[in-house]
Amino acid sequence: MIGNAFVFDCVCHVFNFDPRNARSQGGVQFINHLYAFHQVLTPPEERVLSPDEFLRNWEIDEIASMVFEESATDMIVAQPLPLTDLFHDGLSDWRRCAEMARRYPDRAVFWGTVNPLEGRKALEEMEIQVKEFGAKGFKLYNVRYDSGVPFPWRMDDPKVAFPIFEKALELGVKVIGVHKGVPLGPQPIEHTQTWDMDVAAARYPEINFIIFHVGLPFMDEVCWQLVRYPNLYASIAATVNFIRRAPRQFAEMIGKLLFWAGPDKIIYGGETPIWHPRWALEAFWNFEIPQDMVEGYGYPQLDETAKRKILGENLARLMGIDLETKKAELGQTA
Repeated sequence: MIGNAFVFDCVCHVFNFDPRNARSQGGVQFINHLYAFHQVLTPPEERVLSPDEFLRNWEIDEIASMVFEESATDMIVAQPLPLTDLFHDGLSDWRRCAEMARRYPDRAVFWGTVNPLEGRKALEEMEIQVKEFGAKGFKLYNVRYDSGVPFPWRMDDPKVAFPIFEKALELGVKVIGVHKGVPLGPQPIEHTQTWDMDVAAARYPEINFIIFHVGLPFMDEVCWQLVRYPNLYASIAATVNFIRRAPRQFAEMIGKLLFWAGPDKIIYGGETPIWHPRWALEAFWNFEIPQDMVEGYGYPQLDETAKRKILGENLARLMGIDLETKKAELGQTA
């Protein structure tokens, strides 16, 4: 824990950034863009990894060490990626994520992932991931590629997306996250917009949908969606990493979310190992929105109650985890 907050990180990838994992130049572009994010948003006072240190196949236990031993993180979602059209193993292999949850059963939760364009195969894989590997949620990605050409699908597509949602409910899974905004590699920016979330949220009120990265650069639109649909949430994964390099920019982001949606709709994500989780987590716990922005824009202050909700309480609620029981399991008394 940090302070008196239980930290439940909604996104920890078991990345394989080895360039040999890329199927095409598009995959190489993708991982190079992630390395650029690592370079640009890591504060000057923190260590920036060299290309050789970053662009490699990361090991499960070294990632676990970063989050559980070197930061105040209590729990994580071991989250895969389904980018098998760009990378041989999807970039964050769901089997390795399931293995991470197996090795750290008290501290890691496994989410599955599929490519909805694969139809029946995707539904069969969902069943395997839930029934055999214990998946508690799913992470989706709206842009696919065919021979290097972008081939998007939408969350409001009744033929592609709705069978996935219905299968999730059949399997007892009620949390689905989706990558929005933050276009990477050859991904066209329009395919990362959030317009398709309205119908998905309205059609499936039993499912809690998490919009990752707050849909940047479409954050204003996301705020209007969050306030209208009770089952839409926003993850500040990657967004929180602006906190040291661009604190006023981060203040505007978190201020808008608090103003429109309130602290109950915001979920922390560390994005390990793109960035080491320690520095952003510590900065967030100590962060205050500048007073001139509170007075000038009407932003609520980011107080400790809000921080506790964002850092862990909200995700624990969505995942059905009783925090007092979990703290006792982990030997935490505070």
